[in-house]
Amino acid sequence: MNEEQIVRLAGVSRVYRQGNVEVRAVDRLDLDIRAGEFSALCGPSGSGKTTILNMIGALDAPTEGAVYLEGRNLAELSRGALSRFRRDRVGFVFQSYNLIPVLTAYENAEFVLALQNVPLAERKERVMAVLREVGMADYADRRPDELSGGQQQRVAIARAVVSEPAIVLADEPTANVDSEAAATILDLMEQLNRDKGVTFLFSTHDQRVMDRARRLIRLRDGRLAADEGRK
Repeated sequence: MNEEQIVRLAGVSRVYRQGNVEVRAVDRLDLDIRAGEFSALCGPSGSGKTTILNMIGALDAPTEGAVYLEGRNLAELSRGALSRFRRDRVGFVFQSYNLIPVLTAYENAEFVLALQNVPLAERKERVMAVLREVGMADYADRRPDELSGGQQQRVAIARAVVSEPAIVLADEPTANVDSEAAATILDLMEQLNRDKGVTFLFSTHDQRVMDRARRLIRLRDGRLAADEGRK
């Protein structure tokens, strides 16, 4: 396994204020993720899992401390540079799929490559290759409302990996699918991790995901409670 460090959180806190009440969603957390890991943030609701993913993915910023992605301090990037860096280096898989309703499966998977101005012929080759990998090539022309939940999630995975990001962040990816679809999705992610070296970091309280993860990062009240499984 490539031991290159992709993510580092250094003394990171995220504080939300509601009136006079201060909520520390993440509290002085130190954490690193290496290339090729298949890891899960786990813990009860309110333990900080999604907040951590959002900060790694530059969707949110820490109140204290620093988040580094591929050695770059995200706080030092301009808004435009941060948007481009997030687009190019982070893939997202959400529990609600977040597919664009008016676009086909092909167009949803193609979207990031189009934003990157990848030439049309290369886009077609890469998108169809990844749709075949996730078992959705035969559904390329269907819109999200013509697909099952499990199929939509497979398209979301295709969209997340087609640009070959440094890391894929998956927020409760099995929450809205049945057990059979969840198993298929996890099989697919494991295959992408094993065969292509795609780095995955999940947030989950789903035991099915925790059983598959090779590293469990257990959180409680925004702090690290245990770090299990890294070789």
